[in-house]
Amino acid sequence: MNLLNPMNPTIVEWHQYRVWVIGASSGIGAETARLLLAKGARVALSARNAKGLDDISAGQHNALSVVLDITQHDTVIAARDQILRAWEGIDLILVVAGGYGEMRADNFELALANRLIDLNLRGTMHCLDAALPVLIKQGKGAIGIVASVAGYSGLPRAMAYGATKAALINLTECLYFDLRPRGIGVYLINPGFVETPLTADNDFPMPAIISATTAAKALIEGVERGEFHIHFPKRFTNWLRFARLLPYRAYFALLHKVTGL
Repeated sequence: MNLLNPMNPTIVEWHQYRVWVIGASSGIGAETARLLLAKGARVALSARNAKGLDDISAGQHNALSVVLDITQHDTVIAARDQILRAWEGIDLILVVAGGYGEMRADNFELALANRLIDLNLRGTMHCLDAALPVLIKQGKGAIGIVASVAGYSGLPRAMAYGATKAALINLTECLYFDLRPRGIGVYLINPGFVETPLTADNDFPMPAIISATTAAKALIEGVERGEFHIHFPKRFTNWLRFARLLPYRAYFALLHKVTGL
């Protein structure tokens, strides 16, 4: 591997590129789908919210709405098969769907923890089970998985949620080892705070929060450049990347000072 080359193939032209966005009815997924459609890509939009998908795909001849629930394996497989019948292949799969919930040790909720595991981790595994055979058979294409900066290291209020995102980071790194030698691209996407329905109820300051449209632009630009690790906004994400390199004593002291928690 040449250390100066992009870690994935670059993309110059999206025209007729076949993209499956899983989690496309709101937030980053919805804005990513809109931007890709504007660039001329063919976009399959998937989520549980059929109306949300139809609102985005209305009037878009390159859009295909395919309802699924990532926690229900059979619906993911059925959605994949529907897309393949329409397109005969998939060039890029973006797994954006997921869930969020605050939790600390003094209000641990097993039901919430299990729901986040089902959505963020097991749901992503369902998507991989649908996507990997297609990509490997094609010998080309790419997959991107949205994790979170909360997966870099432990953060206050992120118990369970952060653990699922840390697992996704590890999972995507493992995928890169196995898929890039086969000619398949892999993208690890780690957003910071983004204005979405998932963050709307947060009652604490969210540093460097950005709009879903800004996040989607950063995501697409990272894919176009062939980056493996796509993270944004960098003024916040790079700070967290540095913090996780500190000795634990310094890390805990710094996060306590910054958050007051």
